[in-house]
Amino acid sequence: MHKVLIIGSGCAGLTAAIYAARADLAPVVLDGYEPGGQLALTTMVENFPGFPDGILGPELIENARKQAQRFGTEFRAGAVTAADLSKRPFTITAGNETYQTETLIIAAGASARMLGIDSEKHLLGHGVSTCATCDGFFFRGKDIVVVGGGDTAMEEATFLTKFAKTVTLLHRRNEFRATKIMLDRAHANEKIKFMTPYYIEEINDVTAKSVERVRVRNIETQETQEIETSGVFVAIGHDPNTKIFKGQLDMNADGYLTTHDGPKTNIEGVFAAGDVQDHNYRQAITAAGSGCMAAIEAERFLSGHKG
Repeated sequence: MHKVLIIGSGCAGLTAAIYAARADLAPVVLDGYEPGGQLALTTMVENFPGFPDGILGPELIENARKQAQRFGTEFRAGAVTAADLSKRPFTITAGNETYQTETLIIAAGASARMLGIDSEKHLLGHGVSTCATCDGFFFRGKDIVVVGGGDTAMEEATFLTKFAKTVTLLHRRNEFRATKIMLDRAHANEKIKFMTPYYIEEINDVTAKSVERVRVRNIETQETQEIETSGVFVAIGHDPNTKIFKGQLDMNADGYLTTHDGPKTNIEGVFAAGDVQDHNYRQAITAAGSGCMAAIEAERFLSGHKG
């Protein structure tokens, strides 16, 4: 029987673990599908307070992990495959292991939707990004490409014009899902050029470990062309890792967990932190803050339910 079980080992989960461990709750962290979360796939992080020269994403995660371990956090590998939240203690299954816990902190994050091409995987963090706020600064004075047709793509493209020389917005359809106000704002920005209906076939140069150009194909004519670019921002949405909680926890239409009074879910003793419940900010620092809140609320809950 565990007092606190934490699902996810990104910024939210690790911060929750540090706070819970320092409160002598001996938390157990289940690493999940993406150990370290999205920061583990990032190169330089320059907007996390306390690091004036920046810090590598994997290094930041490793430091937080060591900090949690120092206070007595136990880490277990594996992704959660089933959860029974109908009664306390809650039962969580990860692979062949079953865990019983008095409180549960869900910090499983959200996975960015990707284009699904090989070159994209090799260049993620080396010119391919899923976060304009995180990485836009590195592309000052450069030509970049944004892929997507929704509000996120319009917002990211507009934001990136603060730094980039030009932004080419690439979408596979002639119509956009974006709201009129966001689309109009992007159209009005002289730095943004629209290319439709195109999709990216390949990003080069994998060998050089840097983005130098992309090969795009027109869906209607099947013609291909190459565009020189220093970066590719994929803005086609995120999928929160919440499927196993469907029917048990309240969530919005996109699958993000609904919270109230900070990190509380509709089930007492179950808390949510980080990108699993935040579709707005999605930053390392906001994830860390919500992880802190979840651990404090778990401690308060356990104090009020002794015996």
